[in-house]
Amino acid sequence: MPKKTAKIPIREYYHLLKSYLKPQGRMVLLLTVLILGSIGSQLLNPQIMRYFIDTATRGGDPHILFWAAIAFMGAALIQQILSVSATYVGENLGWTTTNMLRKDLVSHCLSLDLAFHKLHTPGEMIERIDEDVTSLANFFSQFSIRVLGNMIIIIGVLVLLYLEDFRAGITITLFVITTLFSVQLLREKMMAYQWEARQASAELSGFIEERLAGTEDIKGNGAIPHTMLGLYKAMRHRNQKQLRANCYATTIRMTAITLHYLGIALALWIGILLAQKGKSSIGTIVLFVLYTDLIYRPIMQITRQMEDFQQAGAGIQRVQELLQMRSEIPDGDGPDLPQGPLAVTWDQVTFSYTDDNDLVLKGISFDLQPGETLGILGRTGSGKTTVTRLLTRLYDYNGGTVLLGNIELKSTRIADLRDKIGLVTQDVQLFHASVRDNVTFFNPNITDDQIYQVFEEVGLTHWLQSLPQGLDTILTGGGGLSAGEAQLLAFSRVFLRNPGLIIMDEASSRLDPATEHLMEKAMDKLLSGRTGIIVAHRLSTIMKVDKILILEEGKIREYGKRTDLMNTPDSHFNHLLATGLEEVLA
Repeated sequence: MPKKTAKIPIREYYHLLKSYLKPQGRMVLLLTVLILGSIGSQLLNPQIMRYFIDTATRGGDPHILFWAAIAFMGAALIQQILSVSATYVGENLGWTTTNMLRKDLVSHCLSLDLAFHKLHTPGEMIERIDEDVTSLANFFSQFSIRVLGNMIIIIGVLVLLYLEDFRAGITITLFVITTLFSVQLLREKMMAYQWEARQASAELSGFIEERLAGTEDIKGNGAIPHTMLGLYKAMRHRNQKQLRANCYATTIRMTAITLHYLGIALALWIGILLAQKGKSSIGTIVLFVLYTDLIYRPIMQITRQMEDFQQAGAGIQRVQELLQMRSEIPDGDGPDLPQGPLAVTWDQVTFSYTDDNDLVLKGISFDLQPGETLGILGRTGSGKTTVTRLLTRLYDYNGGTVLLGNIELKSTRIADLRDKIGLVTQDVQLFHASVRDNVTFFNPNITDDQIYQVFEEVGLTHWLQSLPQGLDTILTGGGGLSAGEAQLLAFSRVFLRNPGLIIMDEASSRLDPATEHLMEKAMDKLLSGRTGIIVAHRLSTIMKVDKILILEEGKIREYGKRTDLMNTPDSHFNHLLATGLEEVLA
């Protein structure tokens, strides 16, 4: 049996409906009018049919029968026009509101800290933001109005049947109650299975995304058979959960169909009994059958709406879980950071990714005056990258003090902080977009002249001139950029933002020495007039910095001015210079 899922309070459904349907008030009103008009025409047609049949059996005027037939067809045509229009407006409303929700979810996910994104794969997030929200489209557009409309049809039919004969009204009322009660019992079980199916689908998406991202490593290490086995298991798990959910959905539909035919039989039976007693005509018997058949359609629609409601319920639960997640990095309310190069001060900073008993950084202290540069060295796992993550507040330190521009780092506003810091890593993310959008990060306020000037500074002018459409060229699959050109593009992004602090986290680690030499001029220009922190990979990268910080197992092995450490024979930095940085730190 599946685990029992928590029921979503009605107020949460109401909150979503209110939040996203309120801005679409006119469209909601139009949809309501169309649905109510359709309901009116559906209730009218059986009455016209009864009148036509009874008039015909009494030998009525053919002229009257002709206009009755015209009225019947006209009502049916109007009902179809209103129904199609309601479907169009409803679909438009559903996708408009769900796109608004997708936008809010993406914005919320981007505001969450790095710890969240380490625990949730991009595939899982795509499943939640796209697939789960897609399941809400019908919920937003038609659920409340359709269910309300169908209930109006049922109530209207029952009232008309009671007016015809109370025995017919009682019989069909019992039929409706039995049908809805049966569907409701099945609906309660459906929720848990639907939630599990959505979760299994999200896990499959996450598995595929991770493996595709690691294609090179998987192929290079002969892990394709193991990966395919994992894929088969994930697909089988998803299929099992989806099959069970679909079986319950089919059970709901088949139950409604069976009860529908039972209802038709009951309508014929009660009509024949009344006819035998001379209390109904042939037209009235047809009226009973048509109204019972008319009730079946709303019940089937309610059944489908309940299935959508289950999917929406599972989707809403997962969307609400996502929206309720909060970043562990609270936004500060302190003053804006000063313009220009920023001073950096660390005083006995400690940090742990998990808990205080497993510290990654242990009492780190250093300081940089505005415009100075710091080179950070250390073996893999010594804490170099962690220093850069703390400065950009991807994580918050556990203890100690960090000042940036003489302002406590935790009190800074995150948006202002990241506007004043430029980060260049070894992995340059290129988007399927134009060169202009890639270098400006989609900022429309940056002019083409500014881009040309920056490209001239970093040495990308020749590359730009080789592109068929210049800045409008779409970059796909890396856009034909070499590793060095991609890094220069990353430098261009930082140039255009003009931050006060530049952080380079092994930005040149994947470049060959010749290409790295070509980048040194661009790096010198990038760091000119700015404070810089460089996580080093090669000696040439840090030979121009002002200070050196060597980390070892989260502690400071050595710290001081580069020139002082170079001229101190027994310093560790001097030893690195003598033996080769790559050999010692590998």
